[in-house]
Amino acid sequence: MPPTASFQPLPDPAPQPPRLVGVEVEFMGPSARRAAQALAAGVGGDVVAEDAHAFAVRGSALGNLAVELDLRYAHPQRHGKTLPVRIGPKAAAGLGWLVSGAVPRELIVPPLPADRLAEVDRILDLLRAAGAHGRGATPFGSLGLHFNIDAPAADLPRITAVMLAFGLMESRLRREIAQGRRRLERHLPPPYPPEFLHRIAAPGYRPDQARLVDDYLAANPTRDRGLDLLPLLLSLDPARVRAKLPYEKIAARPVFHYRLPQAHPGESGWSIAPDWNRWVAVERLAADGERLAAAARAYRAGEEIWDAVSGPLADAIT
Repeated sequence: MPPTASFQPLPDPAPQPPRLVGVEVEFMGPSARRAAQALAAGVGGDVVAEDAHAFAVRGSALGNLAVELDLRYAHPQRHGKTLPVRIGPKAAAGLGWLVSGAVPRELIVPPLPADRLAEVDRILDLLRAAGAHGRGATPFGSLGLHFNIDAPAADLPRITAVMLAFGLMESRLRREIAQGRRRLERHLPPPYPPEFLHRIAAPGYRPDQARLVDDYLAANPTRDRGLDLLPLLLSLDPARVRAKLPYEKIAARPVFHYRLPQAHPGESGWSIAPDWNRWVAVERLAADGERLAAAARAYRAGEEIWDAVSGPLADAIT
């Protein structure tokens, strides 16, 4: 990790207990088995096979890690209920071997206190030494870096504020993540639709739970968004979400699933810190009601919003 990399804290005033953050990183190269063995050699733990393409590293220095092929058809024992077509374990194993050259592996780090995120960079160094590679995208899509940040499930105004802050900042975040590379930009998740963002930026938008779920699902009936709220909404109202999306790959979790960033495990010294700090900027804007309202007014008026947004963005990233 470069010596200048630093992880900014969330804006919460000493939350008790501390908010946790799970991390998912996609990479190409070594098999799930080989990657799990490399992690166990570096940070301890026992490698346990869950299926032919999914391995756990139990009892590591960072808790129970997992590495798996990022294809749910390769893991029917876990995803069978949400698969439109059911296949057996042998067929799933064969399918996994067939596509393993094109489908990424995914490292899943269990929820950690935010002040321990620098330790994720260490295990990414271990994967890189084991042959992990990739620079932001594959020919078929983004090479994902996802954060799962504890969300205040009972605080609808806070959830709404974070959703709005992300929507207002999304165009800037997308530019910074793509770094001017069309190949990377092409594979980013689609942004929130403008009509949805105009709706939630309205001054009187203070939805109850049912309206929040309905409004989000009407505009975003997919997990393919930079800030995917489906896990959080499923934890709040499973019947409403599943009525709309019976087969979508969603696990109910009270988290903000931030999946806009891209992973660059093939770049020496690559750190997850800049993308984490961009998320912190979103939360800082969400926590500043006056600045958030000013940015929302500017957006609805078609004006430049960065006078309102640049403060929390710059404070987090620099």
